[in-house]
Amino acid sequence: MAGKWIVADMPSQQGKVAIVTGASSGLGLETAAALAGAGAQVVMACRTPARAEPAVAQVRQLHPKAQVELMPLDLASLASIRAFAMAFNARFGKLDLLCNNAGVMALPLERTVDGFEMQMGTNHLGHFALTGLLLDRLRAAPAARVVSVASLAHRAAKGFDVDDLNWERGRYSDWESYGRSKLANLLFTFELDRRLKQQGLGAIAAAAHPGYAATNLGFNGTAFTRSAIGRFVMHIGNSIIAQPADMGALPQLYALTAEGVRGGDYYGPRGLMQFRGYPTAVDCRPKARDSQLATQLWERSQDLTGVRYL
Repeated sequence: MAGKWIVADMPSQQGKVAIVTGASSGLGLETAAALAGAGAQVVMACRTPARAEPAVAQVRQLHPKAQVELMPLDLASLASIRAFAMAFNARFGKLDLLCNNAGVMALPLERTVDGFEMQMGTNHLGHFALTGLLLDRLRAAPAARVVSVASLAHRAAKGFDVDDLNWERGRYSDWESYGRSKLANLLFTFELDRRLKQQGLGAIAAAAHPGYAATNLGFNGTAFTRSAIGRFVMHIGNSIIAQPADMGALPQLYALTAEGVRGGDYYGPRGLMQFRGYPTAVDCRPKARDSQLATQLWERSQDLTGVRYL
């Protein structure tokens, strides 16, 4: 990939329907705004629509002709995911772009309403279920793309036990859990793409990561622990090391819209250590492309969520 790809290089998305999860701030908001500006009809899927209304207003202010709307989606609740998918499927005949962007990071041990560990439940299991429940609409699009947002943190995960995704046996670690959830995002993406190909479908799955981007994500854990030191460290990191959210969103926007993107591709910043810079194809740890582990994760995810597909 040559050159410095920016939003202005995005092909027209006129006539396409897109869903961006976690679109009320940060990378999700930047992604939703860019897609709407390029002509796509964008559904901003947010946990608390009332709190996300300013984000919709911001998109409409940037792009007065934008086709954008809010729909409630709490990825920590299978009931909410099913209700969202049912409502979307009733209103839309196709889904061209699904951006599995929402996530939480480095939380103390918490559980979703369905009993899943919060980070694995939100970051992976919620998006796994959502994608499956939207599959018919993805099939209906001529060349749909599913892009899941991973992280450099996937490299730091020391273990990955598919039989203990919810930390019911192991001693919990907030950052280890986050790394595992991001490794799960990649395993899911590459397995999804393999299965789409096996079925002869036109859809592809790809992944992206933002490097180190200045968003509110890093404050999730410190908000739970009320750590003043943690918040101070995050403020310093966001101010000095991180790149702006609009730059951090470029890899996922590239994966969603650029020509030449192939199923199973992974994109991130091209700068030092993939922390900053314009989007390019990047590598991941070999474990993320372990097809046997990915198959095991897929089967376990189906058992936990009750959503079976492909």
